Amino acid sequence: MKKTFRVLIFTQIFLFVVVCNLWANKYKRVSVDAPFSMESIKEYIYPNRDFSIVDFGAVKSSEVNCTQAIAKAIEACNKAGGGRVVIPEGDWLTGPIHLKSNVNLYLAENAILYFTDNPSDYLPSVMTSWEGMECYNYSPLIYAFECENIAITGKGMLKPKMDTWKVWFARPEAHMNALKELYTMASTDAPVEKREMAVGENHLRPHLIQFNRCRNILLDGFKIRESPFWTVHMYMCDGGIVRNLDVKAHGHNNDGIDLEMTRNFLVEDCTFDQGDDAVVIKAGRNRDAWRLNTPTENIVIRNCDIVEGHTLLGIGSEISGGIRNVYMHDCKVPQSVRRLFFVKTNHRRGAFVENIHMENIKAGHVQRVLEIDTDVLYQWKDLVPTYEERITRIDGIYMKNVTCTSADAIYELKGDARLPARNIVIEDVYVGEVKDFVKKVNYTENVVEKNVSYSVLNRTGDK
Repeated sequence: MKKTFRVLIFTQIFLFVVVCNLWANKYKRVSVDAPFSMESIKEYIYPNRDFSIVDFGAVKSSEVNCTQAIAKAIEACNKAGGGRVVIPEGDWLTGPIHLKSNVNLYLAENAILYFTDNPSDYLPSVMTSWEGMECYNYSPLIYAFECENIAITGKGMLKPKMDTWKVWFARPEAHMNALKELYTMASTDAPVEKREMAVGENHLRPHLIQFNRCRNILLDGFKIRESPFWTVHMYMCDGGIVRNLDVKAHGHNNDGIDLEMTRNFLVEDCTFDQGDDAVVIKAGRNRDAWRLNTPTENIVIRNCDIVEGHTLLGIGSEISGGIRNVYMHDCKVPQSVRRLFFVKTNHRRGAFVENIHMENIKAGHVQRVLEIDTDVLYQWKDLVPTYEERITRIDGIYMKNVTCTSADAIYELKGDARLPARNIVIEDVYVGEVKDFVKKVNYTENVVEKNVSYSVLNRTGDK
């Protein structure tokens, strides 16, 4: 009896080890170096199975809608246990694409995936977010919800048609009223399922790519040309790699990549050419983020080029879940951005920003090399009231080894008198020409400046 029991236990242990090894073999590990503890990132190894959209009825044309054919290919790939859904070379037209677990949407070289700009194609609405507030809105053009092991890869291109979305870039009264309505619902804890925003003239534009509450993500190699709203948005995701992307989107709110309430991500070897900020770290807005209580953490951005954009690295202003452990290094801005490193919040956000690092950056002209601003409200300042005040704790901002051709100012730190920003280290920063002032510091404690220099000051010293 004892011998049988021991054999049974040994068999169970053996089977458990075999299953663990089989599971482990589905992933390879990508290591990251950072000035904080961070585990390697899992990259899923997709099964060697291809599902061409042509086999599911897709017709090569920029005028024939292939939405259903792509959906059928994704469904078949998922049911088979995973693989690649292949968009062959040529022009293809689709509406929204909803990914499923273990599916790699593969864009072959010279494939161009056009997206319709008919808003009704993006209904029924899906659970998404708009500037840090959860709601139901038009489906993102590529969307995944509660999936794992999902990817978009290949050398092809995503290219949405923009005629309608460009009209929606404007913010008429109906749109502003919709923002007020959503803000009020979020501020008074209205259930998310009651926040239906894809109605009437609200015109809350959809994201190009949004993965919502997903795990083990890969975006690799493809091009993006234009976007209705934020371009790549990772929302409440865990584990991912974004690499070798060529992103160009110059419309309104066209951030390059937004990582929001998301953890364990590597962004590397990408080019961003944006009409808004390039790389943005966010963490939700006000009560929604306090409810979700999910910080953004363990983010590394390296070896990226910024052709154009408002900010190289933006922290906030949606920040209410907290942000920690971010490291950007070895990036280049050959031309100009408004801010190289910008931490922005306001008295409604609360939470914290801590342990944020920028290192080894080369840039052309910038308005500010480093800026912290605790009173950034944009259109919301007069649009909606303050329901609750919570001050953001800012502690540990580190900038090292940065060179700029010119700047209006090297750094401007505007903390909050009620909770001053602390422990700001600015080291080995060189600016060729300073056009306005060197530095301004308010409500900030323990600012450490080491080897900060410039060649020419065109105005009268520090202010």
